[in-house]
Amino acid sequence: MISQPARFDPPQMIQEVVLVGAGGTGSQLARSICRIVYDLKRRRKHIPTIRIVDPDRIEISNVGRQLYTQAEADAGAYKAESLARRFNYSLGLAVEWFNEPFDADKHAGRYSLICGAVDNHLARREIARAECLTLDCGNHAESGQIVLGNTDDLELVRQCIHTGRYHYLPNFTLLFPALLEPDPAPVPQPAASCAELVETGAQSLLINDLIATVAAQYVYKLLNHEPVTTFLSFCDAGSLNVKSIPLTADNLRVYLAR
Repeated sequence: MISQPARFDPPQMIQEVVLVGAGGTGSQLARSICRIVYDLKRRRKHIPTIRIVDPDRIEISNVGRQLYTQAEADAGAYKAESLARRFNYSLGLAVEWFNEPFDADKHAGRYSLICGAVDNHLARREIARAECLTLDCGNHAESGQIVLGNTDDLELVRQCIHTGRYHYLPNFTLLFPALLEPDPAPVPQPAASCAELVETGAQSLLINDLIATVAAQYVYKLLNHEPVTTFLSFCDAGSLNVKSIPLTADNLRVYLAR
């Protein structure tokens, strides 16, 4: 008999959505997050604060491969600020921006949803310090993964498996601990930027868009209090395939055992 997926029921209300990284995946995800919040505002629902955190400036190589224009690249504008200003102007939002590296103490809190779209272990280590809900996005040439979780405490997850009530899910540090190390991770993390990899043909032009779209659907469900019955999604641009892992005790045991 096949187990029916359970529903993730995090114990906290999301007060702010913090996007860390505004590059290939992050810039696309920023657009979707702002559209989701605009839709909530239009329907007079709870509106979380949006924060975009990234220390990088826009380069010419980002144009056409990330969500930036030639004019922004010429000016060397900050990515976080550029995106925030754009969506504040076009959608009447109040997106906050931080043109600096992510700091768990400064930029996030207990009631945050952190959407990580970073490509290095140091940034992930800082995200891992935050004790809140995280949605980690990672990719390489033509594939990638999205991990939804809110704890690195294995015992909490085991208690949820035992009771069948999932207030806690394993975050990326439990499922893919090597992502926090400088050595090659389970999902390869090249040293070059996404834009540079696309330029050389080493990365699909649209893999970031695919990852961002799936991640945005998680955000949509969480902010609209719709059932979230998966905790891990794999995307493959080459085969046009998205596979999400249902939230069951057996599936959690399999991935934790890895």
